[in-house]
Parts: sequence; C-alpha cells; structure tokens
Amino acid sequence: MTSEVYFANMRSHNKEGNLVNKLSKLFKKAGFDELINEEDLFGIKLHFGEEGNNSFIRPMFVRRLVEEIKTVGGNPFLTDANTLYSGTRSNAVDHLNTAIANGFGYSTVLAPLVIADGITGKNFTDIKIDGKHFDEVKIGSEVVHADGMISLAHFKGHELTGFGGAIKNVGMGLGSRSGKQMMHATVQPEVTAKDCIACHKCEDWCAHNAITVNEISEIDLEKCVGCGECLVTCPTDAISTQWDDAPIAVQERMAEFTLGVVKDKMDKVGYINFVMDISPLCDCCGWTDQPIVGDIGILASKDPVALDQACADLVNQQPGNKNSALKSNFEPGEDKFRGVHPKVDWEAQLVHGEKIGLGSREYKLIEL
Repeated sequence: MTSEVYFANMRSHNKEGNLVNKLSKLFKKAGFDELINEEDLFGIKLHFGEEGNNSFIRPMFVRRLVEEIKTVGGNPFLTDANTLYSGTRSNAVDHLNTAIANGFGYSTVLAPLVIADGITGKNFTDIKIDGKHFDEVKIGSEVVHADGMISLAHFKGHELTGFGGAIKNVGMGLGSRSGKQMMHATVQPEVTAKDCIACHKCEDWCAHNAITVNEISEIDLEKCVGCGECLVTCPTDAISTQWDDAPIAVQERMAEFTLGVVKDKMDKVGYINFVMDISPLCDCCGWTDQPIVGDIGILASKDPVALDQACADLVNQQPGNKNSALKSNFEPGEDKFRGVHPKVDWEAQLVHGEKIGLGSREYKLIEL
C-alpha cells in the first residue's frame, strides 16, 4: 500500500507563502482537520529542547498548530514524557521550566503543557501489544487518555537510531521513564582506555550512578540502563557502544512503543516532520552541532513509516556539509546518516514499523 506524504519546501516569495502559513496548508492538505471532533482533548507531542540546545522546533510553528486545532473545535495541549538521562527534563518540574525557558509558555503557544508521565515519570499505563520484543509497553498516561494526537518532530541524526523522526518522537518520546529503560535495555557502553582523559563529564551526566572515574572512566553494567548519554557527553569519543545488534533492537523496541501509543487511536493521529536544522545528534544534547545538510522543508502524513522514509530519502538526496560531523557520504544519493553514525542501520525502525502495522515504506510525495 502506498501512503501519501505532503511536502512544503523552504522557498517563500511572499507573506502568504511563508513557512508558518505553509504549515497550515499542510495541516489541511494532509486531512488532519478531519481527525478532530468538537471538544477532543488533542495532544501535540514535541520535544521542548534541552537547556543549551537550539535546534528544536520554533514555538511560532507550535502556536500555529494550536490555532488550527482550536479552529476545528479541538482542545489542544503540548506534551512530552520525562527523560531517562540526567539533564533538565528528567522530572516534570525541571521539564516544564526548561520548556518555558525555551519559549513554550502559554502566552506564546496558547496551550497548556502537560508532562505525559507525571512529576517523576511514574504515571504510566500498560498497553498490551503483540510485539517481537514486548507483550505490553509503558506509555505516559496523559497521552493514553487523550482523544487524539499530532506528532511534531524535528527530523535529525541520532547516535543510537541513525535518525530521529516521527517514530522516535512518539515511541521513545512517550514511553514513561521505565518504558525508556525497557527500550534501551540492549545498549551497553564501553570505554577505550587510551582515549579517556578522566574529565568526569560522563560521571556527572550519568543519572544512575553507573560511572566512576579513577585513572579512567569505569562503567558498572549492572547499574547502566543504556540511555546513551555518556556516548554524546564524552569529549574524546572514548565511550562507544558494544554494538552487536543493539541499534537494531533499540529501533524495533521503539517502533513497538509507537504502536502502543497509537494502538487505540490509529485514526486520530497525524505526523509532521520538520526537516530543518538537521543536526547530527538528538535535541536531548545540551548543544547543537552544525547541520549535516541544508534545510529541506516540512512534511506531513497520517503514516509515520512513510513520513520518516520520505524524510530520510530527501536528506540523502542532498549534498553533505563538509564543515559538519559528516565523515563520509558527502555526495547526493549517499547515506548521510551512515556518514555520521557508520555502525547504525537506521532502516531497522522502518522495516519493523512496517512489519507490525504502523505504516508502509512505499509513499507518494505530494508537493504543495
């Protein structure tokens, strides 16, 4: 089955054609107005950005989406679940303070912020699925009780999954803290002694007291939950993953959590990806690196698999930025995500997503 994916490019020639107005056109063209009934409690799942990061989706776009949902009678709220790693979003108080500091206060976005898994990440609902890895998944309860949802994702690279798009935004994003631990269970980091400078950064960022630093960093795998924060925190790349099948397993588990989120509201969910500021790492980092390719545009679909596939294809069709983290694959048509994360097969999330019924990798790209 071929799914429809709608695309608005970055070009604008007048006020009517600016990107914020293009988002409204995508909302209607993709049929998202048809997902919403009068008085529906409708979540907008987005990443509020870590403190110090600046590549998250701009609040002006979120405000326009809020306005569109209200126009058709919906009652929107912004949501995300708490993080597994130590940072500025691991509990609801810090999470909300970070969101507001990054521009997502009510006065700007015109909607309340609701942390999906509660103040400490323990407010979750077990959703039964028939998956390869899980029989049931732990989803933030506030999203489970919503009538519908739109995923608003920043499409970018990711150190464990190759890229992060709609599937990661929904599955990893809305799993409770314990759910995130379930998804990361196969990831085990290791330290290359000759590269470690004993700077203590990994120890400071580890939320689970799994790292101690003597002459070098030492990781207690009994305590490690596999969140991967130490990988992106290490300034010398001395910490790497014992890969084996870890990236594939994480992606498959993530896709199964996505299925858990949307299982009871398949016909009430839309997905929008912003393929802009395409950084090599997740927005969970407290910084933003140079984009690996130029800005492309905004895409929307009711099919998260088709949407992520189309976004990945568009990124790979671009020339790579030689002043970025790309190590190879600079030519159009070459795999940019492998150029940054050569050991990660990012297609695994799409293959498994299609297999479990999330959507289709076959798509028709319709440009506005």
